Amino acid sequence: MSKPEILTFGCRLNTWESEVMRNHAASLDNVIIVNTCAVTGEAERQARQAIRRAHRENPDARIVVTGCAAQINPESWSDLPGVARVLGNEEKLKAESWSAAALSQPLAVSDIMAAKETAAHLVTEFAGRTRAFVQVQQGCNHRCTFCIIPFGRGPSRSVPVGAVVEQVRALVQSGYREVVLTGVDMTSWGEDLPGKPVLGQLCRRVLRLVPELERMRLSSVDPVEIDEDIWQLLAEEPRFMPYLHLSLQAGSDLILKRMKRRHLVADAARVVERARSLRPDIGIGADIIAGFPTEDESLFEETCNFLAQQALPYLHVFPYSERPGTPAARMRAVPVPERKARAAQLREVGAVSAARYYESLIGQPLRVLMETPTTGHSEQFAPVRLAQGEAEVGEIITLQPTMADKAGLVVERI
Repeated sequence: MSKPEILTFGCRLNTWESEVMRNHAASLDNVIIVNTCAVTGEAERQARQAIRRAHRENPDARIVVTGCAAQINPESWSDLPGVARVLGNEEKLKAESWSAAALSQPLAVSDIMAAKETAAHLVTEFAGRTRAFVQVQQGCNHRCTFCIIPFGRGPSRSVPVGAVVEQVRALVQSGYREVVLTGVDMTSWGEDLPGKPVLGQLCRRVLRLVPELERMRLSSVDPVEIDEDIWQLLAEEPRFMPYLHLSLQAGSDLILKRMKRRHLVADAARVVERARSLRPDIGIGADIIAGFPTEDESLFEETCNFLAQQALPYLHVFPYSERPGTPAARMRAVPVPERKARAAQLREVGAVSAARYYESLIGQPLRVLMETPTTGHSEQFAPVRLAQGEAEVGEIITLQPTMADKAGLVVERI
């Protein structure tokens, strides 16, 4: 083993940060970097399992653990076998943290809540990926009762427009044809910048100043904070992809209130209706938590019914996971087996909606970004695979869907 190996868990922002670290640590030999996630207990368990496995397979390698889980509870990671260094979320993005001398310091984790800004970094390559992620925002000022992430990421900080434009331009020059703007609480972008611009204005500036960018996509957004510029881009800008992923979490008003979310069911329904009125073919996804504390059968049914009515094709469902230190962890818990059963039921609802959505796209020519010689995603983020033949990885081609199945759309060249 020579160049650093990176194991990334969690969100798109972590994926972007792993590429920053890959650049900083390029001169180090025999190092394994584990970029952790703290959203669920399962994410932490998988990271610990990966560290133990990496140590067994490479006992001489120095393991560096970073990410949200490491930021929140650094000592619990430094005690694992093979771990030479634990880095905080601020430190991991600094070049000086990755010098050979710095590796001899076992712990470097600052107070993330004191962070005032987020530094821009130029990333020009994402290993094994055909679409690129661009950080535009970091941290979160909200306190949803189930979420520990603000304590791993700190307060909301925005990347200035110029730095985002520079990053997108560099990626396009490196051959990327689609970028995904990402952050912890994306729709809060701009609140800490002069004039308090909104996310849609950032999107407009990037699209105008980087005309060679072919496709822009957003990662997860808060339903009640989608600004008018974003709506207008969805309606009028062909380079702005017809896709929304909503940080929804539940389809029950009472549960949403107990989660301390900023929206109610009616708000989410209005967002879905407006999106489909502007782009009838739009792909819509949502994050959903199953088995949140105090959720009884009737409240769970409210979420099931809402998701079935809205027919959202891309559901990211996971069972509720207690995060020590959060208000929800002190609420009356739903038994773990019931959480898992409810998650499975919600995934079935999502599968029905996805199948119906894929069927609606049959016969409609789709512009597809090829991610392997035979598979890719359409503008609506529908997964597609070629019925026969191959295409060049990274190219965007027009394909015709001929049939749908659980895996997505089967397509052929026009």
